[in-house]
Order: sequence, then structure tokens, then C-alpha cells
Amino acid sequence: MDPTPPSSSSASPFDMVSGALADYIPRSGGTAAASTGPAASQGERRARRSAGGGGAGGDEESGGQEQILGAVNVDRDLRITSCNLDAAPFEGVSVAPGTAFADLLPPGDVPTVTRRLRKVLETREAHVARVQRLRRDDGTELVVSMSILPAAPPQEGLTVSLIAMAKRLHLYASAAAIGTSLDIGETAQSLAHSLLAWGDVAAVNLDYAVWTGEAVTEQAHERIRLRRAALVPDRAWPEGYLTPGDNLPREASRLLAGAVLRDDVPQAVVLPDRESIERVLRDPRLVRALVPGDRPVSVACIPLVVEGPEGAPGPIVLGVTEVWRRPERLFQDSELLDLQELVAKTARHVDLARRHQREHAQVLALQRRLLPRAGSDTIEVASVYEPTTPDSAGVGGDWVNSFPLPGDRTALVVGDVVGHGLGAAAAMGQLSMEARALLSAGLGPGEVLERLDETVTLLDDTDAGLAAGYSALGSTCCIAVYDPVDHRVLMANAGHLPPVLVLPDGSAETLTAQPHPGLGAEFAVREPFDVHEFAAPPGSLLVLYTDGLVEDPAASIDEGIGRLMDVVRLVHPWDDLQRAARRVVAGLAPQGRLRDDVTLLLARMTGRRSQDTATWQLPARDDTAARARALAVPPLRRWDVGDQARDGALLVISELVTNAVRFATGPVTVRLVRAGGRLFCEVRDTGNGRPRLRRAGLLDEHGRGLHVVHKLTTRWGVRWTETGKAVWAELEA
Repeated sequence: MDPTPPSSSSASPFDMVSGALADYIPRSGGTAAASTGPAASQGERRARRSAGGGGAGGDEESGGQEQILGAVNVDRDLRITSCNLDAAPFEGVSVAPGTAFADLLPPGDVPTVTRRLRKVLETREAHVARVQRLRRDDGTELVVSMSILPAAPPQEGLTVSLIAMAKRLHLYASAAAIGTSLDIGETAQSLAHSLLAWGDVAAVNLDYAVWTGEAVTEQAHERIRLRRAALVPDRAWPEGYLTPGDNLPREASRLLAGAVLRDDVPQAVVLPDRESIERVLRDPRLVRALVPGDRPVSVACIPLVVEGPEGAPGPIVLGVTEVWRRPERLFQDSELLDLQELVAKTARHVDLARRHQREHAQVLALQRRLLPRAGSDTIEVASVYEPTTPDSAGVGGDWVNSFPLPGDRTALVVGDVVGHGLGAAAAMGQLSMEARALLSAGLGPGEVLERLDETVTLLDDTDAGLAAGYSALGSTCCIAVYDPVDHRVLMANAGHLPPVLVLPDGSAETLTAQPHPGLGAEFAVREPFDVHEFAAPPGSLLVLYTDGLVEDPAASIDEGIGRLMDVVRLVHPWDDLQRAARRVVAGLAPQGRLRDDVTLLLARMTGRRSQDTATWQLPARDDTAARARALAVPPLRRWDVGDQARDGALLVISELVTNAVRFATGPVTVRLVRAGGRLFCEVRDTGNGRPRLRRAGLLDEHGRGLHVVHKLTTRWGVRWTETGKAVWAELEA
């Protein structure tokens, strides 16, 4: 909103700022310094300061007003045209007409403040009351409240107001600003910047448990380990001085943590001069590590503590803050109380950030656990997962997985559970593991989705879902099963975006099946899950993804999928697949903060060579087992299979074919596959009875065939097909 212009073009910048900042300036303690106009003489301003009306050193016990207002006018090139920084708090801040406004700022703040200045120039919307630092000539910094207003017509440019903030005003502004992030580093940095209002150098040291998100428990002083989390101002420091990321020596950690927990009561500790500091530290190495420079200094150490768990004997140390300043400026009791209040409020935010860090690590570990580990000699996979935000609230329920199935097949699964955080991650983990178990047990993609549909409904019942305040209804999932011998893929989809298939000739298509709502959508007309089968010649690329990769508020979802197809067409068969996956995500995902989780799985299918497989379809007759054994002998000899392994494979084939002929109907299909040092035998029939391993009696004529198969193979099982079943067995070659 454009600021309301003053009634007279002669209105001063001070009058403009006073009106804009009226709600930010306390009314207590006499006339507000913000009302001091430029017409007031320098003598009058000195008289007001000497009377307690807001000098730089005025404290709240004097009843005076600490806020001192200054103003700087800048032109459209952000160069200073005029200024009024006569008040005592601005002493040492050099301002000269014609210089850049950026010269007043610490180097690290220049880009951010410059963007704000230019934005006000463009929009003419005031930027009001932000905590900012100014550079003094002696290298120290002054904390002010800065507002940026467009100059009153007919003037052009900007008026930048600077208020040397009262400690209480700064305290409340800082406490409100510090709790806006769940990032531990940002919280520590915000606290350090706020502490500069009480000193020349501020440091924040946090315990290791805070960084790692570990549970905070009762601590022995000698076990506390601290790491420097933040240090301001940002400048060149002497060699050996601890900067962010450095670990404090154990002696320093014990000293700082122990000093602030005297009698198990957290309180500030003040060392008034350098001699006292060196006497306490004793070791010159610790002095170099902790004391900022060789000048005379004093320090106040304020603990970051939280209440311990129920039954704990005392508070728990999260860290220690340090405020350093010149010894002639003694720390007053009122200042220490303000510091303790600010640090106490920050400690709660730090502990909250620690808990979110722990939750984030748990959820992300689950996400990473579900990502595909590696492919096989028939399929190569690569995956990318990028959460929405760096905190746990942004980690959602997107997941992809790839794992081998019995019979030399491979499963590719992608899903998107509704929501974010631990609830979504828990549901995601349950659905992913259930899908893997059901596919490994032999169920087809459509049957697995039917079971997952029931699971999502159970997750949302009164006891499990609603009581936890989380619903997984509407979650989506797509399952593809790749057969490397037939070079075909079976796919079923429950409300998920269609996969993309890139053929070896570079053409791409979306694999759409009959539409079906998401999992657990009981309000919809229930239809069986459609199973779509398609060819995947060697060299084909299958692309599975979640909506965060292709959604764009400015375009339709079809346009996003079209862009994905254009990008994946550029993936060449000789490209490193993991690098290609990252390149695809970088080309499609928005820069900066993501709107949703981005998940991508690329699967390059190579299949089995024809010389490593053999398949026969035989009629269901009494001599079929003998015929199958005769057909299997030549490929086993060609593959140089040892005599013992060959005899075992022939016996397994004979038993499986005999069972198919005896208990099923229709033709029998026998498949034999060599995969490295293994042999896969598979016998398909049109029956739907499941062979079961049972112990045969002494006089039983049947029931011993599966015992033979069980003894000769490393594993065996049954999977269901569209026309019946397939019994498979795996042997060592």
C-alpha cells in the first residue's frame, strides 16, 4: 500500500517516519525522540539527552526515552544526498553526501538491503521497522530499526529512517523474529544478531545433541560438548579464534556449561575485564580460542537451557551464548535480565528446532531407505528425491522403489501418500513394504493395488487414522513388473500420473491405463484395477515420477508431462543414468523452495540375451515331463552347467511339470534362464490351485515331489498370472 503523503510538501522526513512508526515506539517516558524534528537545534537535542530524554546511554531506570531517530536521504542510484545522524547513538557512523548507502552496512547485509531499497523505489510501498546493523568506524556495529519510505513529492528517491532502538523494544522485536524458522543454524544466527544490541561481538555455542537432533537427557558437565553455531559481526578474526562450525575445546565446554549452572540454577555469568577472563580461562590457548582479539573486553555468558524431563534433577544445557563488549560499559542488572529473557525464549525455539531436526532425520532416513539401491544385469535404475523444505514438515509421502522379484523379474513402484510429515511418512513406509511383500509373494500388480486399497481404508479408520489426525485417503500408486525374457511390462495404476516410455528409436509415449481413483476412494464407483501390458524392447527407458516434478501453477499438468517427455528423450543409451536423472530434475523442478516433493525413477531395460533363455510350450500329457527333460539338456550343456547342477535342474523340471500335468489343465509352458551363476526354472499352467509343501506319510504315494524341489533349490514359490499360475525355482549353476 502506498504511504499516505503528508499534507504539506514541506513535511520533514522525521514527521513522515514518526507517523509510519507510531505503533513501534513506546509511549512511556516523556516525549518520543521520533518527534524531534530537524528544526530543533543541536543544543536543544543535547539538553533533552542530558535531561534523560533518550541519549544513547540512557537506561530505563532513568525514565528517559532511548529511541533516537536519524534519517538518510538517498537518490535513485542509492547514493546519499543528505543526512541527519547527530544523535549520540550514531557517533562513529560516518556519512558523507555522494557516497553509497551500502557503505553504512556490513558487507554481508549489502545484497539484502539493496534489494529492499530498490523494491521500495519500484513499488513505492514503505518497508517499515526491520532490525538492521550499521558499521562504525572502529569496526563495531550499531543495531537499529530501519524503515525505508519513498520521498515525499515532489522529491524523488528514498528516506531511510534509523532508530537506535531501546533495549526493551529490541527485545520484543528479536523474540518475535527468532522463532520464525525451524532451522537450527538460522535460529542461532538470528539470536546472535539480536545480542549485538547489548555488545560488540556475540557468539552462540550449541551442544552436539542439538545439531544431531538427539534426545536431550540429563547431562554431566564433563560430557557437554559445544560447537560454535553463530558469530557476529562477520569479519576477519585472529588465528585460533573459534568461528562457526568449530568445536569448542572440551575444557571450554565444561567451563562455560558449568559456570552457568551453579547450584543447578541457570544464570548469567559476567567477567568484567580481560584480567578476570584470563584468570578464569588460565590456558593461553583457550584465551585465543574464546576472546575476540587483544583489546580490553568484558563478557556476559548466558545459558540456553530448557526444563529437563519429568523426574530430572535440573535444567538441560542446550548451549551457551557470549556477549562481548568494552569493559568501560559495565553490564547493568537490567541488561542482564533482558539478555536472560531473550535467551530463555530462544532456548525454546532451539529445542523445537532440535526436535524437528530429529523428526526430519527420521523421515528422511525412511525416504532414503525406500529408494532403489541398484539394478541388475537386466535393468539399470537411478532415482532422485528432493523434499519440499529442509524441515520435517516439508518431507512428504512421495516414494519410489525397485526390487527383484522371483523368476528373474523386476518390480518398479512409485507412490504419493497424501500430506507431509511423520504421518505421511509412516503411511508411505507401510504401503511400500506391503507392496514389496505382496509382489514377492507372487501377486500381480492389479491384485497388489486391491490390497493396498484396503490398507489405506484401514489406515483411515477411527483408531488408526482419525485419532492421529491424519488421513491417507486418495493416495496414489503405480506398479510395473518387468519381464526381461519376454521384454514386456505389466502395469497397474491407482490414480497416479502416467509413466513415460522412451523407446530405443527416441520416441516417447505416456502409458495410460483405464482411469481409476486413488487408493481408499470409497465414494467412487469401485472398478477392478486395469492391468496394462506393453512391450519394452532392449534399450527402452521407463520414467516413473510424482506430481511435484511436472506441476506448475502457470501451466496445465499435460504441459508439464509434455516437458518431461521432451527432456527424457534427450537421455542417450550411453549416458550415466544417475547423472541423467539429476539433469532431468534440474531441468524441470523449479529453483529455490519447491512446491511439492520431487521424486523421479529412471529404469533402463536391457533384458536377457536370447542365448541365455529357453522356453517351450508343451501339451499336458503323461509323457510331457520326459519331453521337458529332453528339451532342457541341450541348453544346459551349451551353458557349461556342471553335472550335479544339471541333474538337479532336470529333476526339478520333471517334478514341476509332473505336478502341472496332474493337477492343472491346458498347455504347460517351461522356461529355463541362465543368470550368472544361477538357473531359473519356471513352469506355467492354467490351474489356480496353490502347491503346498507338506509332510507325506510312509505309505503315501504322493506329496514327495515338492520336498525334492525344496531340497534341490535355493528357493522356490508360486506367482499368479492372468491365465493361471507359475511355479518357479532357483538353483545354483
